[in-house]
Amino acid sequence: MELDSYDRNILRALQADARQTNQQLANNIALSPSACLERVRKLEKRGLIQGYRALLNARNLGMDHVVFVEVTLTRSTQDAFVHFARAVRAIPQIQACHMVAGGFDYLLKVRGRDIQEYRQFLGEVLTQLPDVQSTHTYVVMETVKDGDELNV
Repeated sequence: MELDSYDRNILRALQADARQTNQQLANNIALSPSACLERVRKLEKRGLIQGYRALLNARNLGMDHVVFVEVTLTRSTQDAFVHFARAVRAIPQIQACHMVAGGFDYLLKVRGRDIQEYRQFLGEVLTQLPDVQSTHTYVVMETVKDGDELNV
């Protein structure tokens, strides 16, 4: 999709602070408020802006234990992929799930309170998912960078 500099500036500004008013956004990107609002609505309609949300502080909420988990399925069939993906979407502790090419099938990002909670999750939830053959867990020691902003 073709984006001009105003569209890119709107997207950057909203990624940085989606709570700013339309007037503030218009001032920041040097557009009139009506033109700015029209552009934002077009970006939303085109699906470039999917929604708005609050960023929660995981540490302050006691949810700063993160692990990455390699998951290998028992079979590499479309049916197995569909069932696994459907099950993963319903589990709130799994923040991200990516099908990957290589020596395993999926890479998961799992967040919780501590290693004991993860151990219970691993045994009672993760290994019980459809077609899971094996898992390998990597505990995060320090988060250097973690964001979902896009470089537009």
